Amino acid sequence: MQVKDLMTSDVVTVAPEATLKEVANILVEHSIGGLPVVAGGKVVGVVSESDILWKELRSLPESTGLIERLLERAYGDDKRAKATTAQEAMSSPAITIEPDAPVARAARLMLEYMINRVPVVSDGRLVGILARSDLVRAFRRPDEEIERDIRRNVLRALWVDAQSLTVTVKDGNVVVAGEVENQSSATSIERWIGRVPGVTSVCMKLQWPIDQRSRRTGTETSHLVRHV
Repeated sequence: MQVKDLMTSDVVTVAPEATLKEVANILVEHSIGGLPVVAGGKVVGVVSESDILWKELRSLPESTGLIERLLERAYGDDKRAKATTAQEAMSSPAITIEPDAPVARAARLMLEYMINRVPVVSDGRLVGILARSDLVRAFRRPDEEIERDIRRNVLRALWVDAQSLTVTVKDGNVVVAGEVENQSSATSIERWIGRVPGVTSVCMKLQWPIDQRSRRTGTETSHLVRHV
């Protein structure tokens, strides 16, 4: 599954010169936690609820100086606390992703950079946005849809004869059985199925001819289990 399959195309954006009061109104009105800051059709940053919360930091009494110091140590200086516009408060440069990128890459970005949403850009221009909630919803996919995804996308992309394999999915747990050309094919199938949104575990029950270069004959059976 690719980013374009889960992203929201109708993206709410804000201009760099928008005031934080305007940003707050937009976030509340659309029930969202953040939005891209766009200038000339290009994403220049992302402003979120946490950026606006820095304004509240300025209202803390002097006795809470320890809290300020802890926050500043964790998040940097208090530049955002003094911000008055989206441009001053936003995180920049924005972490973005392409619409054809696999969903797994988007999840990795969100975890690596500890962000909740990623603007989707094509040729430098904004075409959508992907949020953590979109990725979570992917795990609600029906088992039948996951099986189709595995057969149509994973197996086809790996040039595997889908008719030679049995693929069963129950509650997101995938079992693949049958015969493949070699151990390398089995490993690739196991790895890529694990990246399909909605898959919670993979059990491989595959056979392949033993490498004749090892001077052995017959078949070798692989039984691999991986939880993802």
